Amino acid sequence: MVDDQVQQQSNQTGTGEDEVWVASQWRLMWWRFRKHRPAIVAGIILGIFYFIFPLAEFFGTGDPAQSAQAYHLLRPQALRFFDDGSFNLHVNELEGFRDKNFKKDYRPIPDKKIPLRFFATGFKYKFLGFIESDRHFIGFSDPEMIKDRPSLFLLGSDKVGRDQWSRLLLATRISLSIGLVGVAMSMLIGIVLGGISGFYGGTIDNVIQRVIEILIAIPTLPLWMGLSAAVPRSWGVLQVYFAITIILSIFGWTGMGRVVRGRYLAMREEDFVMAAKIAGASEGRIMFRHMLPSFYSHIIASVSLSIPGMIIGETSLSFLGLGLRPPAVSYGIMLQQAQNPQTVALYPWLMFVAIPVIIVILSFNFLGDGIRDAADPYGK
Repeated sequence: MVDDQVQQQSNQTGTGEDEVWVASQWRLMWWRFRKHRPAIVAGIILGIFYFIFPLAEFFGTGDPAQSAQAYHLLRPQALRFFDDGSFNLHVNELEGFRDKNFKKDYRPIPDKKIPLRFFATGFKYKFLGFIESDRHFIGFSDPEMIKDRPSLFLLGSDKVGRDQWSRLLLATRISLSIGLVGVAMSMLIGIVLGGISGFYGGTIDNVIQRVIEILIAIPTLPLWMGLSAAVPRSWGVLQVYFAITIILSIFGWTGMGRVVRGRYLAMREEDFVMAAKIAGASEGRIMFRHMLPSFYSHIIASVSLSIPGMIIGETSLSFLGLGLRPPAVSYGIMLQQAQNPQTVALYPWLMFVAIPVIIVILSFNFLGDGIRDAADPYGK
């Protein structure tokens, strides 16, 4: 049976049987994971998102908090790279007008071109949170332009004239970081309580499992809404950020806790655990240095599938006005502008924020599926 599994694994990965026999668990996982094309593509997409993650201000074209009433609800501007057959990075100037319904709109002026350049000077920010800088990936060739025109508006502007592209980049940082921090907290709670439950058993196991059952029985979204509504309105952005993260993670550890408990129950009588006890290792060392590493792959797979739930949770709460609040920027806050169907019909670019949400969630799900399949290298 084992020989058949090894032969199957060698056929799937294109490696020899000798290599499969001596390969480590992580190597076997990688061989199988790289055969999962959707997971590879999803990993690359998420890598791009997390590369942009700390560079939101650098790739942004304007101050995400600055409003400009002269450019409110502006259509996305086309970035033009050529002019008369030669390279000339620019955008066309805009002029406002009233359409037949007396609704204000904007149209480009073909003869008026605003020159742009890469690594331009723009609004000041703190690179990586502590290095002051005013360089941006793309911006006006003339830095004085920002006095009259705050941004390029590559994705248009919202109802108060704020640059949607810059706000979207900042929202990506906040929403994705909540997913990471929230899952890290729930993973820590789940591993510790699940490990204690499975390792000791008895009364401790019964108490922890009853707590898990109670938490699972409570409807998640109404509970999140109730706790979020209790966050004081006077709290600052950072305080609300951590409060929402704790609310999302405090009920997200139950699945991880049960997985870890099951693994500990299955392994606590294994020979290597008994050997560690005889050698005088402490219970904490046995639990977290000997037993836990044996199923890291399953933990990673579980985490990758949990992050989308955290991101959707934050987006939902912020969309309903119970999560993060302005001046913070997240996917949910930006989607609030699209609650009115009439607004969506007249200003469809306000819905662009839904595209990265869909891409991120699908990418995490594909990546999680690939890691989950790879976590059992000898499985079918």
